[in-house]
Amino acid sequence: MLVRRVSHASFAIRDLERSLHFYRDLLGLTPIARPDFPFAGAWLASGDFQVHLIVVPERMAVGTPPPKLTPLANHTAFVVPSYAETAAALRAHGLDVMEAESMGQMWVSDPDGNVIEFIVDGAR
Repeated sequence: MLVRRVSHASFAIRDLERSLHFYRDLLGLTPIARPDFPFAGAWLASGDFQVHLIVVPERMAVGTPPPKLTPLANHTAFVVPSYAETAAALRAHGLDVMEAESMGQMWVSDPDGNVIEFIVDGAR
């Protein structure tokens, strides 16, 4: 088996509009067509990469985000062109940002506690 590329990341969410505000309005991902599943959600894209938001029932356990923001948690990383502009935009939206500026990385939690990393293009 040879993996050729990453297709998508999916996030369990509780409030679709709140999550769309984060992923679509703040991060700038583009909504794309989604099959007619028997549960609510949305698909968004950034280039060839997709984010699938899945609204899960309140009583359904699908994994627990970490109790506090940490880069050790499972997370998805997005490449950004500017460290300073990204950090400023995230803070302007009231998000707590964990930074490792010397590494060109920062992390936030989405509205449901899922950890999202931002890494400057070319940083590793």
